[in-house]
Amino acid sequence: MFVEWRPGVIPDNLIQLMSATAERFPFPAILLEDTVTRSSHFVLPRRGSVLPSGDGIPARRNARDRNFFLTFEKRDVIGTPRKNPRNKKVVIDVLERQDMRETRSEIRLGLLRRPREISPKYFYDDYGSALFERICDLPEYYQTRTERALLIRFAERIVELSRADALVELGSGSSSKTRLLLDAMARAEKLSLFVPFDVNEGVVQQVAADFTDHYDGLRVHGVVGDFMKHVAFIPDGGRRLVIFLGGTVGNLRPHKAVSLLSEVSNGMDSGEFFLLGTDLVKDVDRLEAAYNDSQGVTAEFNKNALRVLNHLVDADFDPDAFEHRAFYNRETNWIEMRLRSMRDQVVRLPGIEMQIAFPRGEEILTEISMKYDRDGVEALLKESGFQMVEWLTDPEELFALSLAKKV
Repeated sequence: MFVEWRPGVIPDNLIQLMSATAERFPFPAILLEDTVTRSSHFVLPRRGSVLPSGDGIPARRNARDRNFFLTFEKRDVIGTPRKNPRNKKVVIDVLERQDMRETRSEIRLGLLRRPREISPKYFYDDYGSALFERICDLPEYYQTRTERALLIRFAERIVELSRADALVELGSGSSSKTRLLLDAMARAEKLSLFVPFDVNEGVVQQVAADFTDHYDGLRVHGVVGDFMKHVAFIPDGGRRLVIFLGGTVGNLRPHKAVSLLSEVSNGMDSGEFFLLGTDLVKDVDRLEAAYNDSQGVTAEFNKNALRVLNHLVDADFDPDAFEHRAFYNRETNWIEMRLRSMRDQVVRLPGIEMQIAFPRGEEILTEISMKYDRDGVEALLKESGFQMVEWLTDPEELFALSLAKKV
């Protein structure tokens, strides 16, 4: 049964329907069809553990809201396998759609801080994503190639220790490095489910289509969402290995890193494994060179946040009127990326009803990138509910993969 509804409004007949069905069934499921976005919501009108969806993949209960409704948003199946439709099916859950009011509020609050801030998420329109791909290939940017080398060397070991048959990737992007783990799982005949979790729906769809074509029998359950808000909705299925690669955890201040990893841990079963990639403390010159490349690609990437804000809030930032700065802060053990105003200037942002006077030399913080050592990573994992099992690093100790088990 389903009820048409308008976003933000729960009609009276739905409330009556939920009350009536609650008396007849222990966990009645109601399908709400959003006629504007063409998405579907399964609603559980009383407390329960899981709600089976139509494709047999259970939706997780939101543990933080136990006495209200579980809402599980589901998008159409975007592809079916060539050989066995029952085993090679793609499901994508869309938990995040851009809310311009929320976006504008976030931008406004950031620009009111001291120093002013722009979230690093605003680097990434199509142009910014292409620039980051170029950054990963730069000679100064050791992180990507070092982590890839570690995965090539240790993928078999990670699969053997985790005994996982389901791989969940947070902030998946194109999942290019993830293939190394998927290949190892396939060779061990352990690969059944892949869960790419990313804010970009197009990327999730492309990865799902590519991987189901490449890996025979693989199911993909993609999640489109912001893992800072939606990590509680990681799908169940099999014995899971959750991975968080690329040193992305370094973009979070320590208390936020603990908060995110704790929520990941809370959604995992005891004995399941978590793989974390971290950039390590090292020679300052080498660290700073990775964020100040000789070709100026990182500088262009940094300035792209201003172009994105121009689009989102009708601002008139002139990217050429700001210069890129990146330096290592020894007190906090992180790289800071900033944009410095090269002259006195006034920027208008009518979309958020702001006008900002930037004196020459004022800076906007656009990103931090925390650098860890082994003790710091172990403490982070322990505080988040994990026990480190393996510390995997390269001979120069530039980067590390930490394999941990949910306690």
